[in-house]
Amino acid sequence: MDSPASNPALPGAESAVEALPFEPFPAFRANALQDDSPFADSRGKRIGILIVTYNAVTTLTKVLKRITPNVWKNVEEIAVFDDASQDATYELAAGIKALRGVTKLQVLSHSKNLGYGGNQKAGYKYFIEKGFDIVVLLHGDGQYAPEILSHLYHPIVGGEADAVFGSRMMKDYGGPLKGGMPLYKYVGNRILSIFENRALGMHLTEFHSGYRAYNLHALQNIDFSRMTDDFHFDTEIIIKLHHQGYRFKEVPIPTYYGDELCYVDGLKYARHVARAVRRYKRTGRSVSCFPEFQEYFVHYPIKHSKYSSHYYARRMTGARHDVLDVGCGEGFFAAELAESENRITGIDDRVAPAKPVFERYFSADLDDGIGPVIEQLEGRRFDRVLLLDVLEHLKRPEQILEQCHAVVKREGFIVVSLPNVANIAVRLMLVFGRFDYQQRGILDKTHLRFFTRKTARRLLEENGYAIVEERETVIPVELVLGLPPESLLMRMLNRMLALATWAMPGLFGYQIVFAARSGKD
Repeated sequence: MDSPASNPALPGAESAVEALPFEPFPAFRANALQDDSPFADSRGKRIGILIVTYNAVTTLTKVLKRITPNVWKNVEEIAVFDDASQDATYELAAGIKALRGVTKLQVLSHSKNLGYGGNQKAGYKYFIEKGFDIVVLLHGDGQYAPEILSHLYHPIVGGEADAVFGSRMMKDYGGPLKGGMPLYKYVGNRILSIFENRALGMHLTEFHSGYRAYNLHALQNIDFSRMTDDFHFDTEIIIKLHHQGYRFKEVPIPTYYGDELCYVDGLKYARHVARAVRRYKRTGRSVSCFPEFQEYFVHYPIKHSKYSSHYYARRMTGARHDVLDVGCGEGFFAAELAESENRITGIDDRVAPAKPVFERYFSADLDDGIGPVIEQLEGRRFDRVLLLDVLEHLKRPEQILEQCHAVVKREGFIVVSLPNVANIAVRLMLVFGRFDYQQRGILDKTHLRFFTRKTARRLLEENGYAIVEERETVIPVELVLGLPPESLLMRMLNRMLALATWAMPGLFGYQIVFAARSGKD
């Protein structure tokens, strides 16, 4: 059965065209793109147009009349979201709807100004709650050509993309300078786009066009709650869609600069864009947790630098082994071990992770031990049992160490990592009379037990384990400074710290990593 959006006989489809005659911008009047029938078909998708407006009383009527008849026929709703304009924008839009009888036109006004980003968020929520499939963002000031609306939503209708961006930098319409973009804006746009592409690993010709279409099923998976209400919302949403692996496509759009008012402070906007990228990168690397990107922060990130705890744990685990990962978290490290053909069983106190890396997964409160899991394993034993960043969180780490004797093979061993509370950073804090708990690290506020090299060895030996190998890790400066582990500066710092840790392991060692064999049959 056809959806309402695809049925041109719906009430309001023909009447909208008749009530609002198509009056394209002069440049489009003789253009073959007036015939947008190959692009406009909704194919049963519910398509909404979100027109964001602020003080657009002089331009809104023209924008509505520039929407092609084919688009009016195929979209289900065109919603004008007025952001508490100081002029009569809302009254004008409401009058057009009432007096012209345009049933597909909906008009909403905010009692207070939400900001450019806030207005978008309200619009996307509106269309998501109504069960739409696609939304196209259009500005009410006429800066973006309504004549080619269908070119924006067509790739999403066809399943080619989840987000489509209109690009003024593409040359199909002559390019931005020919369209009247001021040189300083063109240069600023290019510099920012180059910076963003390099920082994010993308290849967009333009990040800063406000002409966009989104698959609303993708936007449902984006957390808008802490995103900005300002103009750099457009950058934050690109970052989030890219991080979550959605598909992008750009389509050429013409550049138009008229006498409409611009409410964007260019220098402030550039600073905010650069800050958004920096805050995302720091959150993604788990250096800092910024609220707008907090869902991408990993409390215990995988450390890829040489001489880190995960570096040594990979070496000690080896390849093609049966591995029991106790305290596996979301399975990030398990996924890396699986690349070496290890077969991994996970245990943690959460719902089974989405990552398909575990052969089996058990949920257990580690404070109560793993006794019930051992019963379900029915005598199965493992080549490696991992206790990485686990024992310091437990009230009775001795209990779980005792239980691990029952699941590790005679020729296998457990791999344990423990923080070194005697590290130089903690010692310096004590010199100044401080012992401040933190979000993570040696003084993680969830740590219940603290260890030095000596007491860590004693913990294992008193619980029946013979230490096969011991390594002290370097201080993870990549998490402190936010540097990628492959950078030259990071590699140099890492080597210097490795030398210092080798010379004075008790002072510079950040964590102690052990491989230990069970001394019990």
